[in-house]
Amino acid sequence: MHRRHLLTLLALGAGLGAIACGTPPTPSATNAASKTSATSAPIELTISVAASVQDAMKDVQTAYQQTAPNVTITYNFGSSGSLAQQIAQGAPVDIFLSASQKWMDDLEAKGEMASGSRQDLLQNAMVLIVPLDKTDITDFKDFETDAVSKIAIGEPESVPAGGYAKEVLTALNLFDTIQPKLVFGKDVRQVLAYVETGNVDAGLVYATDAQVSDQVQTVAIAPAETHTPIVYPVAVVEDSDQQAAAQAFVDFLSSETAVAIFQGYGFGMAE
Repeated sequence: MHRRHLLTLLALGAGLGAIACGTPPTPSATNAASKTSATSAPIELTISVAASVQDAMKDVQTAYQQTAPNVTITYNFGSSGSLAQQIAQGAPVDIFLSASQKWMDDLEAKGEMASGSRQDLLQNAMVLIVPLDKTDITDFKDFETDAVSKIAIGEPESVPAGGYAKEVLTALNLFDTIQPKLVFGKDVRQVLAYVETGNVDAGLVYATDAQVSDQVQTVAIAPAETHTPIVYPVAVVEDSDQQAAAQAFVDFLSSETAVAIFQGYGFGMAE
């Protein structure tokens, strides 16, 4: 399946279900960003971000600094589980954008996230990808055939994409039978790299990761009912020394500008 068909398929609801349309920036978001930009003192924000959102967030950073030039943003990309553990251990982070509700829930339960700052931001889907030259894998059922010897997924315990992949494979009654074929990645981008280089025959990644690569092809989308909804929450870290600036950035993520960037990378907006 060619990459250009991904957005169409997602819009049909195969992986995402209904996707909310982007909405214009709220007055609070605009005012907060303006207030931040009007501050003369430089501000530094450290933002821990799920690896699957890294391309979009780099563009968001560029757009935001047009509004708030005094704000310097440093990203820490990785698996949501690892990032959550770093925050719980006291890492100096101002904002957390997770690919999993679970890790955000865990941090909130520990009092690590600022009250009232959390919002559900993005949606995604799980897809089956193979190298461009692979023609004998067209569906998940092929995992049980000799056409597939290695399948990459994220580590289920720490990588949200891996957890969703395990749910998909379990729902399709495949997880137990293909255990010997599984290769685990430290985050979803490593899984993508395994497929791009041909080190594995197939992999399960987010639809948005498949879209940014010209070295893989998407051959199937996991049915939405085979996994829990893939929702990305974002929140300000309770111990942040820049609470107001951090909240202004979080608000900006729902602005018309940011929504256009996310949708350009294939994300749906959470309702």
